[in-house]
Amino acid sequence: MLEINCSKDIKIQGVIGPCTSLEKKGPNVADTVIGEGNTTAWKMCGLNKSTSLTVLFDLSSTERSNVPGAANSQFYLQFLTSYQDPEGKTMLRVTTVTRQWVDSTVSSEELLRGFDQETAAVVMARITSLKMETEEGFDATRWLDRNLIRLCSKFGDYRKDDPSSFTLNPCFSLFPQFMFNLRRSQFVQVFNNSPDETAYFRMLLNRENITNAAVMIQPSLISYSFNSLPQPALLDVASISADRILLLDSYFSIVVFHGMTIAQWRNMGYQNQPEHRAFAELLQAPQADAQMIIQERFPVPRLVVCDQHGSQARFLLAKLNPSATYNNSSDIAAGSDIIFTDDVSLQVFFEHLQRLAVQS
Repeated sequence: MLEINCSKDIKIQGVIGPCTSLEKKGPNVADTVIGEGNTTAWKMCGLNKSTSLTVLFDLSSTERSNVPGAANSQFYLQFLTSYQDPEGKTMLRVTTVTRQWVDSTVSSEELLRGFDQETAAVVMARITSLKMETEEGFDATRWLDRNLIRLCSKFGDYRKDDPSSFTLNPCFSLFPQFMFNLRRSQFVQVFNNSPDETAYFRMLLNRENITNAAVMIQPSLISYSFNSLPQPALLDVASISADRILLLDSYFSIVVFHGMTIAQWRNMGYQNQPEHRAFAELLQAPQADAQMIIQERFPVPRLVVCDQHGSQARFLLAKLNPSATYNNSSDIAAGSDIIFTDDVSLQVFFEHLQRLAVQS
């Protein structure tokens, strides 16, 4: 069970995650409900080390505005988690956090410093998924865009009506990229997935910790080559190269993608010759890393091993930023690839965002 107590000027709207309401009413229950609401206590069937719930609060500004010196006052949130351990003992864990009210009309510097981009992206994904399930005709892409424009207008640094002057604080700089990938993810683009698959994706999104949920939204990409140690690569079609192996982790699937030259050498059997031991080790490295990820994850992700221009290369291409498409294929480097799509690239998306955020 989870119970939440908080200061009187904060109300609880509800919880998104693997829990159900115990209908415990109290003065801290908000009028608006998001997820499992109208309560201050919830029941969960099970807990493990990666279970993560989203609790949404409502700030009742009317009460707070009457408090003298309210801008500097503290407020408290207390989480009481009670559970039965494997030996049958009932455990109670109490976590109390305190924060300070900030008057954002005076200065938003403290709000900026306290912004966690990954957590914010996961919360947005969970709220979007919930709205898509519960609200008829909800346009997820438009809702995400409007919220992102509003955020950039409020916290961006710019001159009115001058998109070239727009800059974002480093605390926010990755958030538009997360939103770009969320718009293209399986949580928003449900076409081509069965209702069962969509429900499965959302169930895991709502229960996994921030690290895992962030990978579901914005996959990680690692590059393996002769010239360097394995290193993170941009989630962009420009990262594809003929003499490179890429390992994509999108949580639900793991893709080992061989560049064209690597695949040809492998098909010729170079890895079996003693003088090409380095090539054999290069082929083995991403496979070993993929197995390591699979062993730690439950349910087990799907492993896709594919080659550049092969039919299963789509599992990688669908997740990459389409910076090179059939419209601008003249710009691509030799050995790289293009994506056949009309989707805008991250760069175009950000240019539109800048233009809309600075509008008077």
